Amino acid sequence: MADSRHKANLISLARISVVVVAMFGFGYLLVPLYNVFCEITGLNGKTGRVDEQAVAARYHVDKDRFVTVQFVVNANQGMPWDVRPAQREVKVHPGEIYATTFTARNPTARDMVGQAVPSVAPNVASRYFNKTECFCFTQQTLAAGEQKAMPLHFVVDPKLPKNVRTLTLAYTFFDVSEGAKAVN
Repeated sequence: MADSRHKANLISLARISVVVVAMFGFGYLLVPLYNVFCEITGLNGKTGRVDEQAVAARYHVDKDRFVTVQFVVNANQGMPWDVRPAQREVKVHPGEIYATTFTARNPTARDMVGQAVPSVAPNVASRYFNKTECFCFTQQTLAAGEQKAMPLHFVVDPKLPKNVRTLTLAYTFFDVSEGAKAVN
């Protein structure tokens, strides 16, 4: 009787251990899997990244069509930076590379590190909006009182559905100063 109970306990322990390992593995892989899923489907406004040299070979410029690209910037709660686009919107030919800038100013008396998280609306447009250079690819460090111009180069894929005439690129800036200190 004690031997069968001991065997049942070992089986239960093995099952629980498998579940714990599976849960840990799932949790560990969740973010990379989510990012891949969003890049493939365009869900959650994730945009693509392309090499600027490859754009000419990859895209044919559609000179018969214009798409309006709007720029919106928000600072997350606790992020005191003033960030503005140089232009609120531009009209672009799909397939052609465009460049613009955003200006960030740190009005505080301390050095800070910020990270921009982009999204595109409508969601269907996100898979057709590709950045070749973006300040959102890296963390931005601004000294106390410093102001900085940050470049954005992008292209709208000519395969963007014809019914999408306007898309909005939105950035939310987060204060990642504490996390950046921990890494350094």
